[in-house]
Amino acid sequence: MSKQQQELNNWSFKACDETEWNTAHVPGTVHSDLLRQGKISDPFYGTNEHDLQWIDKKDWEYRSTFKLDGSWDACSHIELVFEGLDTYADVFLNGEHILSADNMFRAWSAEIKQLLVCDENVLNIVFRSPISEDLPKLEKLGYALPAANDQSELGGLGDRRISVFARKAPYHYGWDWGPRLVTSGIWRKVSLLGWSGPRLTDLFIRQDKVDAEVAKLTAMVEIETDADWRGNLAIAADGMSWQRGVALKQGRQTVELELELAEPRLWWCRGLGEPAMYEFSASLKDVDGKEVAERSIKTGLRQIRLICEKDAAGASFRFELNGVPVFAKGANHIPNDSFIPEVTTERYRHEIASAAESNMNMLRVWGGGLYEEDVFYDLCDKYGLLVWQDFMFACSMYPGDEAFLQSVAKEAEYNVKRLRNHPSIALWCGNNEMDSAWAHFDEEGGWGWKKNYTPEQREKIWSDYEAIFHKLLPEIVERLGGGVAYWPSSPMRVLTGDDRQHAIQVTGEGDVHYWGVWHSVEPFSNYNERVGRFMSEYGFQSFPELSSVLKYATEEQLELESEVMLAHQKNGRGNQLIKEYMEQYLPEPRDFKSFLYMSQVLQAEAIQTAIEAHRRNKPFCMGTLYWQMNDCWPVASWAGMDYYGRWKALQYIVRRSFREVMLSVDGSLAPGANLVIHAVSDLQEELQAKLRLALYDFDGKLLAEQLHNVNLGADSATVVHRLPSADLLDGHDRKSAVLHVSLEAGDGQVMANRHVYFERSRELVLPDAAITVTEVSGKGGSTFTLQADKLARQVWLQAEEEGIFTDNFFDLIPGQPVTVEFRRRGGSDSEAAFVLGSPGTLTVRSMRDFTI
Repeated sequence: MSKQQQELNNWSFKACDETEWNTAHVPGTVHSDLLRQGKISDPFYGTNEHDLQWIDKKDWEYRSTFKLDGSWDACSHIELVFEGLDTYADVFLNGEHILSADNMFRAWSAEIKQLLVCDENVLNIVFRSPISEDLPKLEKLGYALPAANDQSELGGLGDRRISVFARKAPYHYGWDWGPRLVTSGIWRKVSLLGWSGPRLTDLFIRQDKVDAEVAKLTAMVEIETDADWRGNLAIAADGMSWQRGVALKQGRQTVELELELAEPRLWWCRGLGEPAMYEFSASLKDVDGKEVAERSIKTGLRQIRLICEKDAAGASFRFELNGVPVFAKGANHIPNDSFIPEVTTERYRHEIASAAESNMNMLRVWGGGLYEEDVFYDLCDKYGLLVWQDFMFACSMYPGDEAFLQSVAKEAEYNVKRLRNHPSIALWCGNNEMDSAWAHFDEEGGWGWKKNYTPEQREKIWSDYEAIFHKLLPEIVERLGGGVAYWPSSPMRVLTGDDRQHAIQVTGEGDVHYWGVWHSVEPFSNYNERVGRFMSEYGFQSFPELSSVLKYATEEQLELESEVMLAHQKNGRGNQLIKEYMEQYLPEPRDFKSFLYMSQVLQAEAIQTAIEAHRRNKPFCMGTLYWQMNDCWPVASWAGMDYYGRWKALQYIVRRSFREVMLSVDGSLAPGANLVIHAVSDLQEELQAKLRLALYDFDGKLLAEQLHNVNLGADSATVVHRLPSADLLDGHDRKSAVLHVSLEAGDGQVMANRHVYFERSRELVLPDAAITVTEVSGKGGSTFTLQADKLARQVWLQAEEEGIFTDNFFDLIPGQPVTVEFRRRGGSDSEAAFVLGSPGTLTVRSMRDFTI
């Protein structure tokens, strides 16, 4: 019995029509290798993206050489394992063809022992151009399939959108926040694996029944052996062990062993408890008790359910964890880079820790990117973040030929098995927006796609859709997913096979993507009206901060409609939409640099309005996932955290809006209307508190104050007070008054607070405020107290060092100091995402500094 493993490094690459070999980095991509070798300019700078479209038209070759020492001789089998090839690849070892790959989303392997030589072995991988590979498929089909975000024109292909034919990350072909950079390369690691005798190829802990009293589990152990074998299978976890005798036949088989843990430590998402994890190990022992094979995994014990039950309003759409309803608070995740292998563990840690710091409990892995790296899910498990996992299909219609279906089936089986031990996986979703975009059962619904096809073509396209999303994928999730639910498309109302199915408007069932604000230029107030059962997408754009913009543009290019600004705005009229909304809601910025700041304030105000509306409507609405968490390059987009990991105003507003206890005030902007004060609690116990209303003028003078006792039920959303705004103002100027609303626990701790204004920000008469910053002694230069002599709105703290503050983009009322900490970004050599430290030079400004 023997086992050997070795990762292959020592790579070089070249274009197939050239002779010069260059050093390559694996895992990597052609684009990133060309950049490292100085062959191309930075794809993210200026308009360089436009000049690099030639790369995807070429074939590329990668080469590695290796020798194996004598220890490998004892292995009966030696496999070459590719964890990720992007995408159309022919692999040769010592001149012999060993495999052809055509799917980026799965692993590939080949038995190679008979091809190895004693001397140097040469491995060659030829990547065929995905453009050359897929154009003939379009021609053969005879008509184009919808692919709304495929930037084929930028790629020199005119209207020939071919992204749908490749099982490759859709966003590589462009999106309305991302560039068109169609990669090739070895994007995950390559290893040699030697073995003989039996080996454990998979270990899955199926959770049959889990509650606080007992966890009834089944260890499902996949074993491959090159000869019949007898011995014992042992499972160990948490100081306990179970075993059974096994008689294995040559080949691959699955052996099951029932396990039971009394009073298990349950895995909980953030806000409900600790995300406890167990390590399970499986081992094969021969008749003498000698271990011959071993495999271990980590998992958390939990019961996760999607509850879709009919009720008076339609049907619920909510998650239930260990019997407890979960109001999902989070965002949509896209890939962190256009060149996926460039995303380090530290960058993943920064994103997931940022989500946790923002009081999120769920991320949606959106279907136009990739099935993420293992470290992403490991971190979600660790931080207690549930994962809504899409399959990789988005905003397009796909072919349904047999070869395509077989490829999708293998891709789905591979990824469901790869991810199913992660307790964070809460849902498998078939695709993004395809059911509602096509809207097969509603002639006038959808995105207008159907009108471009004959009745026969329509039926074929829809039949192919159903073959994948209503048959193939749900069967695989049911068979391999360990009880996690499947949802065919996001958004969708309910799978009915008639016009009730499509989520083309906000209704009382299913999940909702609401884009009236932004795409349809509806007012922010519509967020209060368009509330569904689960808001899985909505969003508003902003620019990154100036330091990030200057990573891709020069000072001379800092104009809203400059060529570079438009190249880094992929959503058509996006820049103009920001400007038009800003003219409605915010004061006029002094210049373009001020416009960057104001765009972030605008974005934060929009999404705060949405989140508060969704949370106020609990339990009718049970989830809010805004678009989007992150960026794949430096760009104006919907992200709350830019490509460099810098938090925008949105991320800080989200942090406040997602706290366990939240205050929301409605009706302040309408003279004569009632102020309606809502309190939302995600706590699992009742809360007795005092509601304090304090009205100030902008000089900090207290004009009126009220105190009320309130009782918040467990896991509730309640109106805790109403009063006419005119009574509170009592004749004071609406344009220069601010209401501070706070909720105080019995010990005086402020559980939640809000600043409320009686006019839109655009109408307020903001004074020139002087802000003083005092370092708190004994805190190592990390903690500061801020005060203002006049009202200061949207106070922005900017650090010289990379990191986050415990609060930012907040309002300061004179006499009410705010103390914040700075948490420096941990770095690649740190297990912590953030550590207390000095921000270096600290810059403090407020909205008045950026407005005319």
